Amino acid sequence: MDKELQAKVLLVDDEEDFIESLSNRLEVRGLTVSTSTRGKDALDLLHDQKFDVVVLDLSMPGMDGLEVLKKMKEESPETEIIMLSGHGTIQTSTEAIKLGAEDFLEKPIDLPKLLQKISDAKDRRILVLQEQSKEEIKDILRSKGW
Repeated sequence: MDKELQAKVLLVDDEEDFIESLSNRLEVRGLTVSTSTRGKDALDLLHDQKFDVVVLDLSMPGMDGLEVLKKMKEESPETEIIMLSGHGTIQTSTEAIKLGAEDFLEKPIDLPKLLQKISDAKDRRILVLQEQSKEEIKDILRSKGW
């Protein structure tokens, strides 16, 4: 699966060593990775670029992961978001899913599992974008009277 997976991923985590290590491990497998250690900076990146998948830590200083998740879904509802936590609870994972996260993984990261989740998330995003395109084409055709 690694060689087939090509996705544009945004990693958001305040632990710089963790994010650097994970970024390198994903890039070696063919993914295009951008990183951010702050929620606000991640929102700015999402505003300026399109990502297939965001991998977002739950616990960060300042704006926490749930707040970042909520704002990301407002900005870009079709972006798939996978939450990470070193100390998550069932309550926080449930809240993250309700706010629009597609998945929730515990640290330490099982890399093959994360890669599979990224692949699945990218596939879901492609389907959503295809459906949006179909609807836009239908709207154009209707507006032309066809």
